[in-house]
Amino acid sequence: MTIKKEIALKYLDYLDKGDIEKIIELFNKNGVVDSPIYGIMKAHEFYHKLNNDTNNSELLLKGIFEDNDSNKLALYFGYKWTLKNKEEVEFDVVDILEFDSLNTITKLKIVYDTVLARALVKQLKK
Repeated sequence: MTIKKEIALKYLDYLDKGDIEKIIELFNKNGVVDSPIYGIMKAHEFYHKLNNDTNNSELLLKGIFEDNDSNKLALYFGYKWTLKNKEEVEFDVVDILEFDSLNTITKLKIVYDTVLARALVKQLKK
Protein backbone atom coordinates (compact mmCIF):
# COMPACT_ATOMS: atom_id res chain seq x y z
CA MET A 1 0.00 0.00 0.00
CA THR A 2 1.35 3.43 -0.90
CA ILE A 3 1.78 6.20 1.65
CA LYS A 4 -0.79 8.31 -0.21
CA LYS A 5 -3.32 5.48 0.03
CA GLU A 6 -2.63 5.06 3.76
CA ILE A 7 -3.18 8.78 4.30
CA ALA A 8 -6.38 8.69 2.23
CA LEU A 9 -7.73 5.83 4.35
CA LYS A 10 -6.85 7.74 7.54
CA TYR A 11 -8.67 10.74 6.10
CA LEU A 12 -11.83 8.68 5.52
CA ASP A 13 -11.60 7.13 8.98
CA TYR A 14 -11.24 10.53 10.65
CA LEU A 15 -14.06 11.98 8.55
CA ASP A 16 -16.32 9.06 9.50
CA LYS A 17 -15.52 9.65 13.19
CA GLY A 18 -15.87 13.43 12.92
CA ASP A 19 -12.30 13.91 14.18
CA ILE A 20 -11.64 17.21 12.45
CA GLU A 21 -8.39 17.96 14.26
CA LYS A 22 -6.87 14.70 12.97
CA ILE A 23 -8.14 15.50 9.46
CA ILE A 24 -6.55 18.96 9.57
CA GLU A 25 -3.22 17.40 10.62
CA LEU A 26 -3.17 15.50 7.29
CA PHE A 27 -3.01 18.81 5.39
CA ASN A 28 0.01 21.03 4.99
CA LYS A 29 -0.23 24.51 6.57
CA ASN A 30 -1.54 26.04 3.32
CA GLY A 31 -3.87 23.15 2.49
CA VAL A 32 -7.22 24.04 0.93
CA VAL A 33 -10.55 22.36 0.32
CA ASP A 34 -12.64 23.05 -2.78
CA SER A 35 -16.24 22.17 -1.91
CA PRO A 36 -19.28 22.62 -4.18
CA ILE A 37 -21.33 23.99 -1.25
CA TYR A 38 -18.80 25.81 0.93
CA GLY A 39 -16.45 27.05 -1.81
CA ILE A 40 -12.65 27.18 -1.61
CA MET A 41 -11.19 27.74 1.85
CA LYS A 42 -8.34 26.74 4.12
CA ALA A 43 -8.71 23.18 5.36
CA HIS A 44 -9.08 24.17 9.02
CA GLU A 45 -11.88 26.65 8.13
CA PHE A 46 -13.72 24.14 5.97
CA TYR A 47 -13.67 21.29 8.48
CA HIS A 48 -14.77 23.51 11.35
CA LYS A 49 -17.63 24.85 9.22
CA LEU A 50 -18.61 21.33 8.12
CA ASN A 51 -18.45 20.13 11.72
CA ASN A 52 -20.70 23.01 12.84
CA ASP A 53 -23.33 21.95 10.28
CA THR A 54 -23.06 18.21 10.98
CA ASN A 55 -24.78 16.04 13.55
CA ASN A 56 -23.46 12.75 12.12
CA SER A 57 -21.96 11.28 8.97
CA GLU A 58 -21.49 7.75 7.71
CA LEU A 59 -19.14 6.78 4.90
CA LEU A 60 -18.94 3.69 2.72
CA LEU A 61 -15.76 3.38 0.66
CA LYS A 62 -16.49 2.25 -2.91
CA GLY A 63 -13.05 2.66 -4.46
CA ILE A 64 -9.61 4.26 -4.43
CA PHE A 65 -8.05 5.40 -7.69
CA GLU A 66 -4.36 6.19 -7.79
CA ASP A 67 -2.10 7.24 -10.63
CA ASN A 68 1.43 6.20 -9.77
CA ASP A 69 2.86 8.98 -11.97
CA SER A 70 0.92 11.69 -10.18
CA ASN A 71 0.64 13.41 -6.82
CA LYS A 72 -3.14 12.81 -6.87
CA LEU A 73 -5.43 10.12 -5.56
CA ALA A 74 -9.23 9.88 -5.77
CA LEU A 75 -11.58 8.39 -3.19
CA TYR A 76 -15.05 7.27 -4.24
CA PHE A 77 -17.49 6.77 -1.38
CA GLY A 78 -21.09 6.93 -0.28
CA TYR A 79 -21.83 9.69 2.22
CA LYS A 80 -24.82 9.77 4.54
CA TRP A 81 -24.91 13.22 6.10
CA THR A 82 -27.11 14.15 9.04
CA LEU A 83 -27.18 17.90 9.55
CA LYS A 84 -27.54 19.70 12.89
CA ASN A 85 -31.30 20.07 12.30
CA LYS A 86 -31.57 16.26 11.89
CA GLU A 87 -32.22 16.47 8.13
CA GLU A 88 -30.49 13.66 6.22
CA VAL A 89 -29.10 13.46 2.72
CA GLU A 90 -27.20 10.65 0.99
CA PHE A 91 -25.01 10.92 -2.08
CA ASP A 92 -21.93 9.52 -3.79
CA VAL A 93 -18.76 11.58 -3.49
CA VAL A 94 -15.42 11.70 -5.23
CA ASP A 95 -12.68 13.42 -3.23
CA ILE A 96 -9.55 14.20 -5.20
CA LEU A 97 -6.54 14.59 -2.92
CA GLU A 98 -3.35 16.33 -4.07
CA PHE A 99 -0.18 15.69 -2.08
CA ASP A 100 3.10 17.55 -1.69
CA SER A 101 6.55 15.94 -1.57
CA LEU A 102 6.11 15.30 2.18
CA ASN A 103 2.86 13.40 1.56
CA THR A 104 0.67 15.99 3.22
CA ILE A 105 -2.50 17.08 1.47
CA THR A 106 -2.21 20.40 -0.36
CA LYS A 107 -5.67 20.40 -1.93
CA LEU A 108 -8.82 18.36 -1.63
CA LYS A 109 -11.48 18.79 -4.31
CA ILE A 110 -14.91 17.41 -3.45
CA VAL A 111 -17.21 16.36 -6.30
CA TYR A 112 -20.87 15.42 -5.79
CA ASP A 113 -24.41 16.35 -6.84
CA THR A 114 -25.41 19.15 -4.47
CA VAL A 115 -29.08 19.59 -5.41
CA LEU A 116 -30.50 18.14 -2.17
CA ALA A 117 -27.58 18.96 0.14
CA ARG A 118 -27.42 22.63 -0.91
CA ALA A 119 -31.09 23.21 -0.02
CA LEU A 120 -30.69 21.52 3.36
CA VAL A 121 -27.57 23.50 4.26
CA LYS A 122 -29.39 26.74 3.31
CA GLN A 123 -32.12 25.82 5.82
CA LEU A 124 -29.49 25.72 8.59
CA LYS A 125 -28.59 29.35 7.89
CA LYS A 126 -32.16 30.66 8.37
